[in-house]
Amino acid sequence: MPYSDTQDSPGFSHPTVERNRSVDVLNAMRDYGSAEGDMRRRMRTTMNLGENDISALRFLLGAKQAGRTVSPSDLARTLRITTASTTLLIDRLVTSGHVVRSAHATDRRALIIVPTGDSFDEMRSALGGMHEKMMDAAGKMSAKESATVLKFLAHMQQVVSSN
Repeated sequence: MPYSDTQDSPGFSHPTVERNRSVDVLNAMRDYGSAEGDMRRRMRTTMNLGENDISALRFLLGAKQAGRTVSPSDLARTLRITTASTTLLIDRLVTSGHVVRSAHATDRRALIIVPTGDSFDEMRSALGGMHEKMMDAAGKMSAKESATVLKFLAHMQQVVSSN
């Protein structure tokens, strides 16, 4: 919703009209964040998994597609959780059939966590084509628009990470 100096909004607002573009952008980011949060909740409900479980699966699937292996400690670092919590998370995902523990190819003492084909299919089904629609939407931007969005989001990430 565009900025209005008379608008009574629970979102970001500022009394000066000079800041209207900033307010519109921040409101749009907030709205997108809410919509993405709703989509993640629907996905967790559909898959009957918790938020960390979904984040772990997304990370594992991305690593698998990139040809990288993931150890339990890699997963703990990525999710910023303790090794004990990581063990419990992996146990849940093994029990639900989403991942398997495997021996590392070159270090027999090390374990890697591998997503199953079923987890990829279930994730794709739960998203209901959402990823492709998002890729299509992003693909409609020009190179200049993409560069502007990337620069803006990187700057916003710096701003919120510094507090």
